[in-house]
Amino acid sequence: MSSPEIASLSWGHMKVKGCSSSYKDCKVWPGGSRAWDWRETGTDVSGTRTGNTIRTETTGLITVMTVLMLFVPSPPQHHPGVQPADLEEVLKKGIDLLVIGRGMSEALQVPSTTVDFAKQRGVDVKVLQTERAVAEYNKLASQGAKVGGVFHSTC
Repeated sequence: MSSPEIASLSWGHMKVKGCSSSYKDCKVWPGGSRAWDWRETGTDVSGTRTGNTIRTETTGLITVMTVLMLFVPSPPQHHPGVQPADLEEVLKKGIDLLVIGRGMSEALQVPSTTVDFAKQRGVDVKVLQTERAVAEYNKLASQGAKVGGVFHSTC
């Protein structure tokens, strides 16, 4: 079986040739594809959390309440990123190469432990910005390579 071509890519939208539905993010492998939700494995989309602190001061007859907005730094967006569990399904399809698309602005993290997970299973990995990743994936698929991919189509 051959790897399906990714027919189109735009912000938040991917279309795989031979598939009637479109995807926001997707996994592809020789003979198939499906939607991919990287939040299933614990990746967070937040960048900054806010919290409220209320302080009261009493002076004579007047009580003053001050609400302070605190900006608490949290991990980088799309952290911890692509996890080994995100790759397992595609790796089981007998691929030799995996292409990972980190998003249009490369916001989705790909830890070295995830890349190592695939390499330990004999699969080479390319991690690229999504437009470049799709072009590389399609080039390899058109050459008959046993290639799979996981692609994030927004940030």
